[in-house]
Amino acid sequence: MEHLKIFTQLISNELHLPEPGVENTLKLLDEGCTIPFISRYRKERTGGLDEVQITAISNRLEQLQEIAKRKATIVKTITELGKMTPELQKRIDDCWETTPLEDIYLPYKPKRRTRAQVAREQGLEPLAQLLLMQREPDPKRAAQRFVVVGGSPADIASALSGAQDIIAEQVSEDERSRNQVRSAFRREAFIESKVVKAKKDSDEAQKFSDYFDWEEPLKRCSSHRLLAMRRGADEGILRVSITIDDDEAIQRLLRNYVRGNGACQRLVAEAVEDGYKRLLLPSIETEFMNQSKEKADEEAIRVFAENLRQLLLSAPLGQKRVMGIDPGFRTGCKVVCLDAQGSLLHHEAIFPHPPVNHRMQATIHVQQMISEYQIEAIAIGNGTASRETKEFVEDALKEMAQGKPAPAVFVVSEDGASVYSASKVARDEFPDEDVTVRGAVSIGRRLMDPLAELVKIDPKSIGVGQYQHDVDQTKLKHSLDQTVESCVNLVGVNLNTASQHLLTYVSGLGPVLAQNIVDYRTTNGAFTSRAQLKKVPRLGPSAFQQCAGFLRIPEAKNPLDNSAVHPESYHVVEQMAKDCGCSVSDLIMNKVTREGIDIKKYVTAEVGLPTLTDIMKELEKPGRDPREQIEEFEFDSSVQTIEDLHEGMELPGIVTNITNFGAFVDIGVHQDGLVHVSQMANKYVKDPTQVVRLHQHVRVRVIAVDLRRQRISLSMKGVCGN
Repeated sequence: MEHLKIFTQLISNELHLPEPGVENTLKLLDEGCTIPFISRYRKERTGGLDEVQITAISNRLEQLQEIAKRKATIVKTITELGKMTPELQKRIDDCWETTPLEDIYLPYKPKRRTRAQVAREQGLEPLAQLLLMQREPDPKRAAQRFVVVGGSPADIASALSGAQDIIAEQVSEDERSRNQVRSAFRREAFIESKVVKAKKDSDEAQKFSDYFDWEEPLKRCSSHRLLAMRRGADEGILRVSITIDDDEAIQRLLRNYVRGNGACQRLVAEAVEDGYKRLLLPSIETEFMNQSKEKADEEAIRVFAENLRQLLLSAPLGQKRVMGIDPGFRTGCKVVCLDAQGSLLHHEAIFPHPPVNHRMQATIHVQQMISEYQIEAIAIGNGTASRETKEFVEDALKEMAQGKPAPAVFVVSEDGASVYSASKVARDEFPDEDVTVRGAVSIGRRLMDPLAELVKIDPKSIGVGQYQHDVDQTKLKHSLDQTVESCVNLVGVNLNTASQHLLTYVSGLGPVLAQNIVDYRTTNGAFTSRAQLKKVPRLGPSAFQQCAGFLRIPEAKNPLDNSAVHPESYHVVEQMAKDCGCSVSDLIMNKVTREGIDIKKYVTAEVGLPTLTDIMKELEKPGRDPREQIEEFEFDSSVQTIEDLHEGMELPGIVTNITNFGAFVDIGVHQDGLVHVSQMANKYVKDPTQVVRLHQHVRVRVIAVDLRRQRISLSMKGVCGN
């Protein structure tokens, strides 16, 4: 890899990681290894770096590679201009930060025809240098020599003005000047937001009312406030600017350029001020606006990715026969019955709620479906009519014949279900069903295995972020794809039941190989061993190495095929079993035998203690699911609508979304309440994700209800049960 040594040193210093681990990680990434594979199966080479650290190395590598490409373009441009020098080349070679690199390039950068460029074409560069030297007692006399009769500049004033334009541009492109203004922005910049008067009283402006007259130090502006202000600006409701003390900034610049007090000095001072106001200030303000946006994006993306991770790793019910219900009032509730593999057995609509009110008929139908399809659990979407539907279903279950255990009832997030139901994936799965049936199937399957179902939906549509449509979409997609890949490989995938979409996210695979696996399975029947993967078209040795450890075969003859032990390490386990005088299956079943193994005996040049330790953990419980067990939940039966709330009430709730300013909690009144970060605990909370997780069951206290704006303020402070 080009620049390997430089990249290793830079990344090691920035991330405070040992150089050998960073260097080997960069080499593995260059070889095409995935982050999940490196973090799990190459611990000896990385020194035990975890997935978060390896992801950070990978992301920084991409940034440095982009800078390297930019440097090549800059060198080519300056060389073609004939202005490259050994000193300039060295400065570019040594620079690995975007802003300083662009500052170096700025004076040579092709630009539109500026006032300064026009002045240079008129031959006024020498006059500008004379003024900057500030030795001419009479600048007008000096300017007279540059006047062109019948041409440009036509007079002394024009000549002096052109020279000042050149000086102004020099000031704006000077690295020292730019860094001085940057320092002022870092120290003292304020972000200001004002409402556009013509829009102030409009309905769409009210959601931005907090920012109609807002000002705060830029360095203290949180990501959600900055993104809110920028959205208001994009919608034409707010005017947002970043400001500093202009007079003080100008005085600092004048000290760089003006010496003494005379006619030349006054002209230079005017040029410096013009360069600051017309060129330098707008440039640095834009730079800081972009930097603050990037920082806000990073924070919003981090929150979104963490929420997505928690959602994807939600507790699964497992392979049960499930009834999925997409609730509704006027259009009724769409009901589907699924077998233990998630296949659609039956669907119909029921109308237990107003305005139709066929409650008795709906009750009979639900009871019949439960009996006929041997339903073991019921999943109800958490949208409109969710709570009413849950109460209806529970009443229907009470009326059923006694003796048999009633199916457990769960409320499931339906965010993104409508997006899935209209997607190509859903159309391919259910070409003969309408979107309402597909949506109900998605709700039912989410209960069985949230991860397997949610990977089919564009992560942006799952609804667990903040301002996800306002952030850099390329960076958002990259981060969310990494998160999905991480979760899929953490849990592992059943090779014989996984959909093509789920297989796509397995380490080393992709859409083509995932489809080839499904096609091979369809043609040849279920896989009986991981080794069979080598027969899948286009799945070569490299892809097999990357994916095999993350694919599971529960009924395989070799029990290791249903574990996270990589096939490259099977020989180690087989040797352990041989040394213990038993089979691999016996070794897995017998804890005493395993505890008697001295793993140090099996250390080789290729297999070290980290891998051996992981193998022993896996043998304790092969193929274990790292996700938690699912829990049932009940809202407070005395609270149905927002009008039922009053201050001081303590209620059960479910965390539905987490932002960096707090968490939204569903308390069963069709409007989520907000637990602000300041109300989460009796201590300072910097990151809400350290206190709550998505879909966590919590208890909250109502501290304020705004009926007009339909806002509920909640607190978790001092509430028992959290």
